[in-house]
Amino acid sequence: MNYSFFDLLRLVGSLAFFLFGMKLMSESLQKVAGDKMRNILEAMTSNRVKGVLTGILITAIIQSSSATTVMVVSFVNAGLLTLVQSIGVIMGANIGTTVTAWLISILGFKVDISAFALPLIGLCLPLIFSKVSKRKSIGELVVGFAMIFMGLSYLNSSVPDINSNPEILSFLDRFSNSGYWSILFFLVTGTLITLVLQSSSATMALTLVICYNGWIGFDMAVAMVLGQNIGTTITAILASLVANSTAKQAAMAHLLFNVIGVTLAMILFFPFEHTVIWIMTIFDMHLPYAINGQTIQEANAAMPMALTIYHTIFNLFNTLILIWFVPSIAKLVKRLVKSQDDEDTIFKLKYIQTGLMNFDELSTLQASKEIDVFMQRTIKMYQMVKDLLLEDNPKKYEKTIQRIAKYEEIADRMDEEIAIFLTQITRSDVSKSTAEKAGSMIKLVSRIESVSDSCYMIAQHIQFARTRKLNLNDDMVKQLNRLFLLIDQTVSKFSLLSNSKTMYLQIENERKHRDNINETIDKLNIEHLKAIKKGTYKYKAGIVYNDIFTEQGVLADHCYHCLKYIDEIGKCKE
Repeated sequence: MNYSFFDLLRLVGSLAFFLFGMKLMSESLQKVAGDKMRNILEAMTSNRVKGVLTGILITAIIQSSSATTVMVVSFVNAGLLTLVQSIGVIMGANIGTTVTAWLISILGFKVDISAFALPLIGLCLPLIFSKVSKRKSIGELVVGFAMIFMGLSYLNSSVPDINSNPEILSFLDRFSNSGYWSILFFLVTGTLITLVLQSSSATMALTLVICYNGWIGFDMAVAMVLGQNIGTTITAILASLVANSTAKQAAMAHLLFNVIGVTLAMILFFPFEHTVIWIMTIFDMHLPYAINGQTIQEANAAMPMALTIYHTIFNLFNTLILIWFVPSIAKLVKRLVKSQDDEDTIFKLKYIQTGLMNFDELSTLQASKEIDVFMQRTIKMYQMVKDLLLEDNPKKYEKTIQRIAKYEEIADRMDEEIAIFLTQITRSDVSKSTAEKAGSMIKLVSRIESVSDSCYMIAQHIQFARTRKLNLNDDMVKQLNRLFLLIDQTVSKFSLLSNSKTMYLQIENERKHRDNINETIDKLNIEHLKAIKKGTYKYKAGIVYNDIFTEQGVLADHCYHCLKYIDEIGKCKE
């Protein structure tokens, strides 16, 4: 078997193709996922049992547990599924993969979803070039979905071709007579082969070839099948490399779930094996052993069915036991995979339950808490924009730019969903004061979103200056920071919304402060025009400088109106 450097590059390229598909699908999901999709997923995974059934159904349809777990990682990365919900779906995927094994054992075929990938991309070509952003995002979503399957297929075909050269593994028969140590050896072998082949189905086929040639017996084949369950988790782990912390935790949960299950199966190894023999005896099937007058050929022929039954029993047992410990597994993976700084770049409403139909006086309390979360995100975004102006480290600068863009995208979605919730409150049978409060909250949410828009615009102006190498001089930076300090005084009062005490703002003072900022900007504009005439700084750099302090004025106005509506909400408490 020859494996050249070119073959290695094909393998790396296949991995890159797969990861890009994962990234594209995840980002597109975040753009197109509205209430309907989120509500459907929440309904399908609202409890552990429904989550498991969802995993079984999806895997049975697409016939790839690896693809299902990658999709789950994408959903988690997009904020459509929580970590706990994802664990249930992953458990179901493990059971669903046995459907493929049954199809191969009984009918001798498996549907190759990757064969439909290119036609899917062809169908979505008009959407990709559409000028309507929603359609374009849907096209990118389907392309990402297709690329995941194509990537998995390329990975499978780019690894060393052990399938065509099974004699390479003929040495394994030397290790099949050492009792329990042999079982452990073949467990590790099954894990490593699956890691290399990137396909538990391919490893299963290889295991059957090894059994057919008489190199190992049924018990060693079972150990290899158990190893496949650990090895197959690498696909989700690879997918999580381009995902956020919660998605990495979901991939770790998959690994942990399978490792715990395999550990239990190893402890109960022989009882499980005897259960398989008992089931096959009841249904008068040939056994995977050359006993009771059976020939070796008959025993080998019975091996696929025996391994399929074992795999099914193992996954059912594993799920039935561990489904009760989903919260514990979630806590454990959170300790193993710590949340990173970008954890709050996941869109997720904390206090408002979308789809809630009954609205009462307490609904505004939920909304108030959610708005407070929204405001805290916006304050973080504002601080990042301030830091961006002075950031010299290129890596930190790029990371901050990316986070600001993510925050702005999330702000749009939070604005929409919180406003929808509040509008439903105003239309429901609530008191006049509650309806008025909800109305003021709608105006506040809109202004918070406008604050994030202004922050994003300032970041874009800074980015434009950096990419065009239009350096702002020390005096420019000093004046911009001076304006930020004035805006700080307004932003620092945003927390008053969540203050439990009856505190009303001196809104007239806040208006005067806003007017003071506007006067400062007017003076800066006059000084800027004089500097342009004198040639104090380059014209293009001056334009960017003017754009930034002008947008700071817009930002200050939005911040003032936020306080104005907080004041209105506070007075509605009376």
